[in-house]
Order: sequence, then structure tokens, then C-alpha cells
Amino acid sequence: MKRTIKKVAVIGSGIMGSGIACHFANIGVEVLLLDIVPNALNDAQKAKGLTLESPEVRNSIVNAHFQNAIKSRPAPLYHKNFASRISTGNLDDDLHKINSADWIIEVVTERLDIKQQVFEKIEKHRTPGTLITSNTSGIPIKHMNEGRSEDFQQHFAVTHFFNPPRYLKLFEVIPGPNCNPSVTEFLMNYGDLYLGKTAVLAKDTPTFIGNRIGMFGIQSLFHQIGEMGLTIEEVDKLTGPVLGRPKSATFRTVDVVGLDTLIHISNSLAKNLPDDECNHLFAIPDFISTMLENNWLGSKTEQGFYKRIKNEKGKSEILTLDLTSMEYRPKKNASFATLEKTKAIDSVKERIPILVNGSDKAGEFYRKNFSGLFGYIQNRIPEISDELYRIDDAMKAGFGWELGPFEIWDAMGVAEGIELMKSEGIQIATWLEKFISDGNTHFYTTKQGIVHYYDIPSSTYIVKPGQESFIILDSLRDDKTVWSNKDSIVTDLGDGILNLEFRTKMNTLGEGVLQGLNKSIDIAEKDFQGLVIGNQGANFSAGANIGMIFMMAVEQEYEELNMAIKIFQDTVMRLRYSSIPTVAAPHGLTLGGGCEISMHADKVVAAAETYMGLVEFGVGVIPGGGGSKEMTLRASDMFQKNDVELNVLQEYFLAIGTAKVSTSAYEAYDFGVLQKHKDIVVVNNNRLIAEAKKHALIMAEAGYTQPIQRTDIKVLGKQALGMFLVGTDSMQAGKYISEHDQKIANKLAYVMAGGDLSQATRVSEQYLLDIEREAFLSLCTERKTLERIQHMLTTGKPLRN
Repeated sequence: MKRTIKKVAVIGSGIMGSGIACHFANIGVEVLLLDIVPNALNDAQKAKGLTLESPEVRNSIVNAHFQNAIKSRPAPLYHKNFASRISTGNLDDDLHKINSADWIIEVVTERLDIKQQVFEKIEKHRTPGTLITSNTSGIPIKHMNEGRSEDFQQHFAVTHFFNPPRYLKLFEVIPGPNCNPSVTEFLMNYGDLYLGKTAVLAKDTPTFIGNRIGMFGIQSLFHQIGEMGLTIEEVDKLTGPVLGRPKSATFRTVDVVGLDTLIHISNSLAKNLPDDECNHLFAIPDFISTMLENNWLGSKTEQGFYKRIKNEKGKSEILTLDLTSMEYRPKKNASFATLEKTKAIDSVKERIPILVNGSDKAGEFYRKNFSGLFGYIQNRIPEISDELYRIDDAMKAGFGWELGPFEIWDAMGVAEGIELMKSEGIQIATWLEKFISDGNTHFYTTKQGIVHYYDIPSSTYIVKPGQESFIILDSLRDDKTVWSNKDSIVTDLGDGILNLEFRTKMNTLGEGVLQGLNKSIDIAEKDFQGLVIGNQGANFSAGANIGMIFMMAVEQEYEELNMAIKIFQDTVMRLRYSSIPTVAAPHGLTLGGGCEISMHADKVVAAAETYMGLVEFGVGVIPGGGGSKEMTLRASDMFQKNDVELNVLQEYFLAIGTAKVSTSAYEAYDFGVLQKHKDIVVVNNNRLIAEAKKHALIMAEAGYTQPIQRTDIKVLGKQALGMFLVGTDSMQAGKYISEHDQKIANKLAYVMAGGDLSQATRVSEQYLLDIEREAFLSLCTERKTLERIQHMLTTGKPLRN
């Protein structure tokens, strides 16, 4: 039967419950969030003369939890207005309302007896056929649904979200023993398509896949750190970005998650996995026990492996726990010769062999760490999963690893990994011996752009499921590259659509990328139907190459700088006025020039997690790649919808002047850098390129016509300029902005007012581009601008001077 989800009931409003509720609200679903009625009044309620029967009291727990959630950072909602999609209530007065829910999710405390009581109450009001799932992190399903009706059990599964639900992409689906296969299929598809998750089918084993492998990794490190005499800083250096993992690496991640949470999971694994060959590693080391006794649990107690203090000068300083003395000391820098060798290598896959073959302590660490990891995952199939790719997907989506364990093994070489295991005395699994004896060398292969994985039961390679919905650029480059230079690649996506991919550090925009943009348009106009601008790096683009701008400005090569800016402007204008449809697919950081490129495409298909804005004020200039012009144009288009034109223009001016960056693609609509009438948001980042291609094809097949350049942009001249200048003067006089901030703002005011025209006038895009470029160049001659650019280059942070 066709199943649609219009309303979800979430039972339990703690951190996870409220977070799950918020994420369903993010995708437009009505949510009912319920929790218990308090059994006693707090002091504030007593002071108000309230009783336990007062409605305000009866919903106080759920409302307090929900308000704490929506105020938390990072925000659980894509947009603050989405909170209106969630209604709250309590389990005594409002549980009957779940009869209209399409999906009921239990997120109460991790105690079997409490969950069983909740399920018994739910069954009294649940409509037959309604989905019912638990967010448990490991309580066996057979115990949770014991005594429940046949219909309940047929629609019952575990849907395990990772915290925070908006940001972590892992969605483990564990069907109950009597769960209808169609329910499992629906949950897997819904997690992917609607919730934007990597849906991973797991078995009903303790902590499922992600936490099982993740906890093994953390616990083995806890034991390894003592054996090798490593410091906390050294382990975090070795297990962070160099491996394609989050900056929080190991110990900072534990601080964020909470040491008590980690201990609870470890103890559970030690108890429930007596036959696990690495059961001994789940035992809590002495230093962890000491931290627990001292209540050093991490961020929640303001100290764990790291501790932030104010030093004698009143400045914030981070201290590190010395695991030998168990005292905090100043943080030390960690460096290794092996890591230095990988600095120029962007690909994590290419780094792995260098790291493993290092002759220093780092190399020794990786050899021990990877051999242990490989030894563990070889034995988890078929215990926790029948397919090895699910283990990789779980670690990438749940823990932010760029490469999953089997992918790391592939990057090193499977045979090399086996030799490492043997050197550490680790027995090789039978299936792995057969894998090698059959002449196989990799767990994954790519054939005609399609990824295949090694299937252990059949000893053959099988197409990895779900790829029909995705486009994986890594899998296309070998066979589908049409053109490339060192900074960009043009790839044939099929069906007449090209993709331009940036390939610079942080995908910054320089000469090579602009050459790629122009070349991709040339090729598409000649032989193809449309162009997508997208990549699958961590970020779409951090903006223009400010290092190049800095060097030109310092050397006073103003003619060359003028030409460079004009080339950027001409390129984005060509993007808009080409004869083929262009679609930008931004995600992650989409700043400055990256934002300008997106704004000039015919359509933007943005990932929900897109952090977008024109941030040039931070380095002492205005948007010079068409951004100032474009915001002026967009303000002009809004004039007819609003009688107070100055107010409209001011909103667009402030979006640039305050260097606003959206916290999601939905918020980018508010700032004017995305437009609701043409740009769309995709929740699952994995689907982004495929969705962008689809829309390029739709526009092409609908009969795309090359647009005519605009000459009808209404600018307000001296009327607007006067308003802006008075405002910036007042801000500077009140010490809210510096003199240089005022100078930058006045330059932007001049551009967005259309200059000092005596009256409102219709002007062309080229007119605005010319005065935008002139203003940008004039700011590049300022010493304070150069100081800001240099500070950004050296620290990565803006300077206010």
C-alpha cells in the first residue's frame, strides 16, 4: 500500500526526542511532541500559585525541553519559523492524539521496563497500520515488543538517529523479527529521500553498526595511548583531518559526546558481547575511571580531556589533561615527520599508504591502529551486517569519516593490510583467505561509473544499491572527463548535461577555475544541452583566492587586478547569459565568490546544509564578482512588491554590510542570496548533483532561450546614497563600526545607489558592474584592507581595524 507521512508523534522530549521532532519539522511534517506530567511543582510554579492540574504545569517538562532545543547551537531547525510545525503535550492528557499520526517514534529513557510501559499505552490509542519505531541504541527488539499485538509487531522497527539529528547523517534501520518487509523498505527509502540520511540496514545486535565499530575504535585508542606513550594532542593530530575525519578527532569528540555516555555504551558492550574476540578492549581504563570519579565528563561539566580557562591576562586558554599525572597542563603542539609528507596531498586515499609506511611514531601508530581495525571488521560480517559496504556507510555518516574502514583498507591495499594483521598476530578470517586466493585485490571496483562491492556469501562483485538516485563524481572521472586543468574538471553526466567541478583547496576561485567555467560553457554550448556547477568536496567554495588579490595589491599591480576582477565579472555574466541552462549545486560553505557564482546561475539546487553569504566585508572589500550588482538588481525587482523602496534596498545592503552567512539554505532565502521563485533545496546532499542535472535537463527540454541582459534595474541615486551615508556616519560616531568599516560601507552604498545620480534611474547590469569593480579596486589600495586580507590569510579569521 502507498504510505505517506503527514504527521509524526514523538514520545519523549529530551535532547534526542526534541532533535528528532525538529528534523521532521525541517522537512515539512506536522509533529506532536509528548512527555510525562511532572510529579511536583518547582519553585517558580509555586510562586505563581499553580497546581499540578494547571495546564502550564502539566506541559512544563515537554515545553522546557523543546524551548531548550530550539535555542541550542548549532540550531536543530533549518529556519526558526519551522518551530510552528511542532505542537506539544503530555502523555496523560494528549496521548489519544497519536491516533491521527502516521508514524509514532519512541525516544524515552534507555530502560526496557519504561519502554514496555510506554508501548502498552501507545497500543491503546495507535491506529492499526501506523508505523511504530524506537530510537533505542541497543535494547533488543524481541524484548521491547514482547506482548504486543500482531499488527504492532508487523509495523515495529528501530530507527536509530545519531545526535544531533539534523546534522549527523546516519539513520540505522533495524527491523523487528516480525516486521513486514514493506515497512523496512519504506523506512530505508524515507530516511534517504525525505530525511536526507544515509539509511543503513542493520541487525538487532548490541549498539548496531555505527556505535559498535566506533566504540571499538575509541576504546582501542584508549588502550593504545598508554602502550605507545602518546599524548592526547598527538592522538587527536593523528586521528583528525589527516585521515579525512572531523577536526574534533578522538578526544575532543568524546568531550562533546560526554564521557558518561561513552562509559555507558562500553559497559553495555562488555556485558552483552561476552564472545567478542575484543571484549577485553571494552573494559574501562583506569584514567577513564578517575575522570568519572572527578566528574570530568567533557563539555557538560566544562572539563574532560580538554579544559578551557581564563589565563592571567584574561584570555581564553585551552588546557590538556596529562594522562600520567592526571593534571591539566598547557596544550602542546603535536608534529610528526610522516604527517609533514602528506601536507601537499589533498586525497585522503593517497595519504593512507604514506601514513602507514612512516618510519616514526606516527607510522607505528597507524600500523597498530589499522591492523586492529581491520582485524575487528573482518569478523563483524555477517554478525552485524551481511554487506561490508554498510559498515563503511555507517562510519562515514555517523562519525564523519571520509573513508570507511574497508575503504581505508582498499586505499592501503588489501594484501598489505593482511600482512599488517599477521605481523600483529591477528588471525585472518576464512572469507578473507578465500578473497585473496581467488585473486581479488580490492573490496570495491568501479565499472563504467558504477561502484561494485565484494559480496562475501557469493564471492562475487555486486552493484552497490541506491546509485540510480546518486551521481558519484569520483566514479565518473576516469571514463567521463571531457576537459580538465589543475583546478577544475568538466565531466559528462550523461543525457547531454556537463558538470564543472572545482578542485582547489577549499574550492577557492582563481584563474584555473574561471578558465574551467568558461571552457565548460564553450563545450556545453557547442555539443551539450546544459551545465551543472557542483562538487562533492566538504564545501562548494570558500570564495575567491584572496591570496592572489593580496599579492597584486601589495605589488600595486592595479591594472592586472582590474583585469582579474573583470574576468570574474564577465565569467559570471556569461554563466547567466549563455545559450544553455546553468544550474549551481552549492553545499557547505558557499561564500563570497562561491555565492556570486551561484547567484548568477539560471537555477540553484542547494543542499539544506548550505552556509551561504557575501562575506567580503570581512577582508575589507565589497563583493566585486557581480555580487553587489546582483543584490542591487534583486532589490530593484522587489520594489514593485513593496511601496517603501528605500527599506527594501536597505535590507539587501545590510545582508552584505553585516556579512551575513545563512545557517541553512532555507535561511539564505531571507538574505536574498537564494530566491523562492526559482531556487530549490535538497535535504539529502548525496542526491544534489543528480537533482541539479534533472533540473538542467528539464529547462533544456522545455526549450531554453538565451536571456537578454538587463537594462531596467531601478537605482535610487542620491536619495538612497544620502540615507546610507547618514546611517554609516551615525554607526561610526557611536563606535559601532570602525572608520575603515565606514569607508567600505560607503563604497557599497555608492554602488547600490547607482552612484550619485540626481534621481531614480533605470540602469544596465554593466553599468553597475563597472562601478562595483571601481569601488572594489579603490578599497584594495587601502592599507587597512591589506591588513585585513593578510590577517585572514594567516589566521583564517576576520580583523576589525
